[in-house]
Amino acid sequence: MPAGMTRMAIARKLGLAGAILGTLWLGVPAPPSAADEWPLVLSEDFSQGAERWSPTDPEVWRVELVDENPCYRLLRPGNYRPPHRSPLHFALLHNVYLADFTLEARVRSTSRDYPHRDMCLIFGYQDPAHFYYIHFGKQADDHANQVFIVNAADRANISLHSTEGTPWDDAWHRVKLVRRIEEGTIEVYFDERDTPAMRACDHTFSWGQIGLGSFDDTGDWDDVTIHGLLVERPQQAP
Repeated sequence: MPAGMTRMAIARKLGLAGAILGTLWLGVPAPPSAADEWPLVLSEDFSQGAERWSPTDPEVWRVELVDENPCYRLLRPGNYRPPHRSPLHFALLHNVYLADFTLEARVRSTSRDYPHRDMCLIFGYQDPAHFYYIHFGKQADDHANQVFIVNAADRANISLHSTEGTPWDDAWHRVKLVRRIEEGTIEVYFDERDTPAMRACDHTFSWGQIGLGSFDDTGDWDDVTIHGLLVERPQQAP
């Protein structure tokens, strides 16, 4: 199992945030949020492309204009096959490892409408067999619209709370993910709700990469803003 970072180790790494911030800054910042307690790590509007992102299959991702606005578009199913049952289509923000963080983004589903119509957020990603993800599914069940962990096995539902489903249509929506390592909390918001649409608590992974994508559908991402605590990838990690 991948080793985690202690709270003290995380604190020692905070001095990196200022130096790295200028390198990571991209595009126009999204509106401020309650996450401003942590330093700004990324503001991404894809106006300069998607060079910072590493897709599982680069052939199916492209920056395209939607209503004259650039977004990161998942065009069709790709050829990536994970070692365990988990999302098939995602792009990781490479060389950025986070402990506590808040991520906010705009997202649009472009898939046909069916009960498991989805988009996903990847986080705590350490390798293809160790990470968390949020599944924004149209209709909730044990395998949809939940918080999941992939820990050297097929994905497992770790939600403490979830709504009955994510109300996908053809419009843009806002999502927000808040991760606090010491408490283990995972809080997920959809649109302008004041209370989380999904909640979980887990201490398995205390650092990792961020990713945007879908389990097996298509969709668009834009205006990604991350506030958080940067860490270095532990040498003993897989």
